[in-house]
Amino acid sequence: MFATSLGADGAELRPLEPWQAEEFLAHIDRGREFIGRHNGLPDVITDLASSRAYLTSYAEKTAADTGRIYGIRSGGQLVGAILLRTMDTAQGVAEAGCWLEPSAVGRGLVTRAVRAVVDWAVEERGIHRVEWWVASANAPSIAVARRLGMTREGVLRESYAYRGERHDMEIWSVLAPEWRAQRPSS
Repeated sequence: MFATSLGADGAELRPLEPWQAEEFLAHIDRGREFIGRHNGLPDVITDLASSRAYLTSYAEKTAADTGRIYGIRSGGQLVGAILLRTMDTAQGVAEAGCWLEPSAVGRGLVTRAVRAVVDWAVEERGIHRVEWWVASANAPSIAVARRLGMTREGVLRESYAYRGERHDMEIWSVLAPEWRAQRPSS
């Protein structure tokens, strides 16, 4: 299996596949309450069968070239993930998302992982626009969007019903020319 280095600290980005359902479930269980503050995934991944089904859905998206999921590993342990929830290569638009368990927060892992995936989407798959949809209350995720040079395009007021409450969603994005322009020169 291939791995993409996320830096000198040994963190890596690797594809997540259905055969890793048990490890994926254990990861969600470790971060269930923390991840679930802004992300509905812990409500979906409740047992081994649902974990396998979720990863299978992304294997099917990978095969159809309509999405991807990658695990963020630190010290060999799965501590988070980055995904292209949707990817439309004909339109050149993808939506990225992420999460981490609490033990991995504050080390720049998400920013580095998203940077690697956006680079791949823009340069290898020809994606022109990468979107980042985030609850307005999710300050850490908004900070990632800012660090990645994304532009806040607007707020969808009370557009997301989650756990009995309505939440505002912000849409951030970066366009391929902007992404390339902010890269450091070699």
